Amino acid sequence: APAAAAAAATATSQVTGTPTRVLLLRNMIGPGEVDEDLEDEVAEECEKFGQVVRVMIFEVTDAGFPAQEAVRIFVEFTAAEASVKAAAEMNGRFFGGRTVRASYYVEAKFEANDLGPRPGERA
Repeated sequence: APAAAAAAATATSQVTGTPTRVLLLRNMIGPGEVDEDLEDEVAEECEKFGQVVRVMIFEVTDAGFPAQEAVRIFVEFTAAEASVKAAAEMNGRFFGGRTVRASYYVEAKFEANDLGPRPGERA
């Protein structure tokens, strides 16, 4: 029944939106937990899905901002296909007791270093 298990996993980890080369990962770690190894660790993990151009981490420090949304990890791939594979694998994955949320991010915003949340944005 591996096919059934794979189908079930795909159903729960469906990422909506138009695929882009940039994947946004949220709730991987909490505020204040970012260390100098995190970018390399995320890049290494995501290389399984395709060539990673770069990883950028943006931490929201606004008072009252939800902790599970505060650390925004962006992964830029050379191709959207790699982003789609990574999204399917990473979305809903348990990581350090947290459930990771993956979503596609607008490439133009990423290129412009516009990495903060939109008003009212939630995972």
